[in-house]
Amino acid sequence: MNIINIKTLGELIKAGYTSKSIKDELRENLIRKIQHKETVFKGIHGYENTVIPELERAILSKHNINLLGLRGQAKTRIARLMLDLLDEYIPVVEGSEINDDPLHPISRFAIEAIKEKGDETPIFWLHRNERFAEKLATPDVTVADIIGDVDPIKAANLKLSYADDRVIHYGMIPRANRCIFVINELPDLQARIQVALFNILQEGDIQIRGFKLRLPLDMQFVFTANPEDYTNRGSIVTPLKDRIGSQILTHYPEDIETAKKITQQEASKASALKDFIAVPELAKDLLEQIVFEARKSEYIDAKSGVSARLSITAFENLLSTAERRALLCGEQKTMIRLSDFDGIIPAITGKVELVYEGEQEGTQAVAENLIKNGIKTLFPNYFPEIKKLEKQDTETPYDDIISWFFNADVDFELLDDYTEEEYKAELDKIKPLSVFVKAYQPSLNESDTYFMKEFVLWALVEFKKLSKYRFAEGTQFKDPYGNFISGL
Repeated sequence: MNIINIKTLGELIKAGYTSKSIKDELRENLIRKIQHKETVFKGIHGYENTVIPELERAILSKHNINLLGLRGQAKTRIARLMLDLLDEYIPVVEGSEINDDPLHPISRFAIEAIKEKGDETPIFWLHRNERFAEKLATPDVTVADIIGDVDPIKAANLKLSYADDRVIHYGMIPRANRCIFVINELPDLQARIQVALFNILQEGDIQIRGFKLRLPLDMQFVFTANPEDYTNRGSIVTPLKDRIGSQILTHYPEDIETAKKITQQEASKASALKDFIAVPELAKDLLEQIVFEARKSEYIDAKSGVSARLSITAFENLLSTAERRALLCGEQKTMIRLSDFDGIIPAITGKVELVYEGEQEGTQAVAENLIKNGIKTLFPNYFPEIKKLEKQDTETPYDDIISWFFNADVDFELLDDYTEEEYKAELDKIKPLSVFVKAYQPSLNESDTYFMKEFVLWALVEFKKLSKYRFAEGTQFKDPYGNFISGL
């Protein structure tokens, strides 16, 4: 017999069903997954040797958990994934506001229903996807919101006095009995509200407007907090911290490959819709490197952090920049160009908190500098290093390219509205550039080759070998001394 076909308490007892707490559910299902070598937290990358082992130890210890880390570090995602460690269905007394276990009822409603109907007490089955409750801690949250309050309307309708506990309206936490309950940004919760959580976490009883109710709630608490909050907006009160079993530190991806996995996973829908756009691996690497540059930039507030959402939205903007150009040119296929990275600037400016020096520079300038720094950082991974100081008459692999610009009769321009053919033809004019890229990156496919050519030009600008001018219709590259000499 399928267990969810059981409809009454008597059938449930006859079937030999045994209750277990939510922490036991999490623990037992985690043990089974570990023994079967199953991936426990799917889609979480970069935490395999840091956060996830600590999280598993906390679950095995039946701890309430505090995930402490900067924004965009998958804290809420991890909490939601804990649902996969719950049993698929659990029985609940029908009509119960707080998900009463039929075998261990705790509310007055459930106790009286079972006393009255006995084995005929109706039950229903609650799926694990419905066993997740979440509350963002904001300063306006009250005890009534999360614990409960007396409901005068209920008292009037039922003709009850305020001395009767049936006039209580339960808050979010009692209603999340036998569920995972997440409080995001815990330090933002007023201290007096945090105090209201003490007994729930430790003793399992609650007090509502003078009613002292013994409600041994069965819950898995997960809190999230940002270290910045401890100093800027509030703090977690010490007795509450003492009652949280495990505090786990999260972090940003530590390498570009991990960051790329996260971005591609989260932007998969955008990528699928725009599969007519070729995206070179170097473009993906550069996008992630820009985010890494932001996290170490002196102009950006490190305490605030740079969310992984920056990579995701920047990648979506990058695709949309190429898509818009293709639409304007009436083309069915296109590829990412380095000049498309100007399109990610709105994604950067909206997601970074600048320090005073950054405000002085301006968000646009800071974003442009991040792109430039990303190019400079990645360039030596593909081509010979360009040294700041070189002896006079010393030959370098870049001399032929620079000479081409020095001797060019007309200015070299890459216009934004160039079609694919025009774009390729313009880059192919620089013969030394084609020879150079072929020599150092012989295995590139076509779309990657043209992106790489433009990458070399931008890098030569950053290393002061060429100059670049951005104008309304596109970008112009020149020999840095050409104008000066021609003027003389």
